[in-house]
Amino acid sequence: MALQHNKPTTMALFFFFFLFFFKHIFMALADIGTATAYGPPYLPTACNGNSVDQFPPGNLFVAVNEGLWDNGAACGRRYRLRCLSGRNRPCKTDIIEVQVVNFCPKFPCPSSFLMSKEAFSAISRFPNAKLNVEYIEI
Repeated sequence: MALQHNKPTTMALFFFFFLFFFKHIFMALADIGTATAYGPPYLPTACNGNSVDQFPPGNLFVAVNEGLWDNGAACGRRYRLRCLSGRNRPCKTDIIEVQVVNFCPKFPCPSSFLMSKEAFSAISRFPNAKLNVEYIEI
């Protein structure tokens, strides 16, 4: 008796393993940092001064600390962020994409990413939390 392969089942298994593998590659290449929220006024920024056109749709933008700033080369960079942990389980399951528009205006900077209120609320249930995040430049 010959064993027959069920093509739809084989394709489904391949797809499942591909997604599993891809997710783990993303996680293996990502860095770990921290994130906090900051609020308006957002202008002027170190990247584009008083231009309101610099802000991406949905106001999903960040200011970055000294380590990510790269002497201003960070302006316009995009990152994919995911909340990992924080006090009182603040994380939402969303992964978001943000754009760098500013250098951290506080010294010392309280986190790797200071996120606009809109960006922060997309990944955190609490507006004043300090998050541990996973991020990768895209």
